[in-house]
Amino acid sequence: DVLALFRITPQPGVDPVEASAAIAGESSTATWTVVWTDLLTACDLYRAKAYKVDAVPNTNDQYFAYIAYDIDLFEEGSVANLTASIIGNVFGFKAVKALRLEDMRLPVAYLKTFQGPATGVIVERERMNMFGRPFLGATVKPKLGLSGRNYGRVVYEGLKGGLDFLKDDENINSQPFMRWKERFLYSMEAVNRAIAASGEIKGHYLNVTAATMEDMYERAEFAKALGSIIIMIDLVIGYTAIQTMAVWARKNDMILHLHRAGNSTYSRQKEHGMNFRVICKWMRMAGVDHIHAGTVVGKLEGDPLMIKGFYNTLLLSHLDVNLPQGIFFEQDW
Repeated sequence: DVLALFRITPQPGVDPVEASAAIAGESSTATWTVVWTDLLTACDLYRAKAYKVDAVPNTNDQYFAYIAYDIDLFEEGSVANLTASIIGNVFGFKAVKALRLEDMRLPVAYLKTFQGPATGVIVERERMNMFGRPFLGATVKPKLGLSGRNYGRVVYEGLKGGLDFLKDDENINSQPFMRWKERFLYSMEAVNRAIAASGEIKGHYLNVTAATMEDMYERAEFAKALGSIIIMIDLVIGYTAIQTMAVWARKNDMILHLHRAGNSTYSRQKEHGMNFRVICKWMRMAGVDHIHAGTVVGKLEGDPLMIKGFYNTLLLSHLDVNLPQGIFFEQDW
């Protein structure tokens, strides 16, 4: 079964077990009332089951609801279909005041229907000829407003100064002050000059995020033609587009980076929304090579144990239960 852990805050007067069962039903076969068409199928088999409900420690109105979903409820290899059930209508359900998806366990049989990372960290190290230390990267700043020539100048100076990678930021796409093709040309010129000056392989994450898949394909193909080894996309393009670009990246031997733009709109609240560790699992399935996973220092919120849990979720081939890191399920990848 696919297992999901929800943090449930029932409405006053609603029994937590009843609320958990309602969440299980609404996210699988049920609706707001009983319908005679339930008799046309094996509803008892297909309906999700809330198999355990525990009070959340140090709270008086929150509960952990463990829900199991039959694997046949989901289309193979589709993050979009998985999310349509797990986070579909249930977050607006009247029976709960707040609802948060904390963690999931995905069966290996289901995981094997997904492509997985387009390239992988070992191949990336071979591509960069860099072993024995972490990659060192940075983001071009200011991220908006630079001309193409000045943008390329920043890329060159950073790479010549010792960085392995520089990258576009999430919202640099193709604005009037610098169109995408101009940025790609100047950035790759800077990469090639830095390689010649340092004798090391360098790279720049070229953001191919755009309004349509056709535009993203065009930008990705141009990046490949210029000799780039890596492209990037933003989380906001959607699960189907992410999987589509991951398939393209594998077919075209490109590394694929994902910027987690927009995730905090639903991951930062502690009672409602979704934990980022779930996004980590979904994006690992979708097929990106790496994703921003947060830092303990810097401008963004980050608890050391929580961040370590994100890293482990993204990197390890087997996860054991680790409650201090927020890992509620054993997971075999």
